Formats: sequence, C-alpha cells, structure tokens
Amino acid sequence: MARFYRYRLPPWCQKWLIIIERCLIPIIVVQVIRTLLFPTTLDVFLTGLFIGIYVAFYLKWI
Repeated sequence: MARFYRYRLPPWCQKWLIIIERCLIPIIVVQVIRTLLFPTTLDVFLTGLFIGIYVAFYLKWI
C-alpha cells in the first residue's frame, strides 16, 4: 500500500521523502560510531529510532 500512497503525495513531499531516505545511512553510521564510543541512553534510543526508520523505508512502509 505504501508504494502507491507515496505517489499520491504532493511533489514537494515526495522530494522530502527521497532526501530523508538518502541521508539516513550516513546519519546511522555516525550515530552507531557515537554509540559505540560514548554509550548513553539517548544515543541508544536514537540509533534504534534511525534503524527503525531505515527498515520502514526499506520495506516500503513509508
């Protein structure tokens, strides 16, 4: 369903989804390195959140 829903969005919203999808991998890499060096509760939470968003994009849920 998300595959078709994504195309019904306005063009500006489609562009933002593409930008977020492309920028997510570098953010995840930096966040994982930061979590490994200085593990805090917030870092672990953000890493899980970013990985969850990436999985949602990968499985076409968003």
